[in-house]
Amino acid sequence: MAGPATAHRVNGPTSIRFALDEMFSPRIAAALRDKGHDVVAVAERPDLPAMADDSLYAWAAAEQRWLVTENVKDFRPILLVVLQSGRATTGLLFTSSRTFPRSRQNPGPLIDALHAWLVAGTRDSAVVEDWLV
Repeated sequence: MAGPATAHRVNGPTSIRFALDEMFSPRIAAALRDKGHDVVAVAERPDLPAMADDSLYAWAAAEQRWLVTENVKDFRPILLVVLQSGRATTGLLFTSSRTFPRSRQNPGPLIDALHAWLVAGTRDSAVVEDWLV
């Protein structure tokens, strides 16, 4: 398992991998995979939806996947504890249902924003938290 300084290091836009938290439809992950990105939706994996948030974060870190979530209240404290402990970490990409309403009829704006974020990559390899706006 990579250490805290390397678990979230990004070498280029195509090296970023996502795990979409359970509030996101697997259709979003499929659409991003169609665009060439490595994305897993928690909702499409039978072993992940019942997982506690800290366990899901640990899984994402072990898989070296940025975790995309709206759950700032629970995941930001987990990130801070992990950073203080020196354990392997990964990035959190926060989004909001206010900015990107979760709609089964129109997931396009969120898909487009996630795709743009993935293509742009992170600006700094030390970034472990970002907001999709």
